[in-house]
Amino acid sequence: MSYIELTSENFHSEVIEEKNMPVLVDFWAPWCGPCQMLGPVIEELADELDGKVKICKLNCDEAADYAMLYGVMSIPCMILFAGGEEKGRLVGLQSKDEIIAFIDENK
Repeated sequence: MSYIELTSENFHSEVIEEKNMPVLVDFWAPWCGPCQMLGPVIEELADELDGKVKICKLNCDEAADYAMLYGVMSIPCMILFAGGEEKGRLVGLQSKDEIIAFIDENK
């Protein structure tokens, strides 16, 4: 597992303060079927993009404050950050190729 589990405590340091590479945050919850299907894709991306893009997962049930802060209404929701700012978001189950294209277009 090379993605980073985000919490309310480490979100700022792992995402907002990251200046060296883009950060993709997967907002998810354990009860969400599409989130469960996306999980293995996120793990593959974390391995394949290691050193190029930081891949993180944020459990919306455990860190609802950040889900609310970023207006996450539907999950799974992936938000790409660069330089601490939101650059784009994808909502719903996506293929690995769609996520890679999204990262390339928005970083």
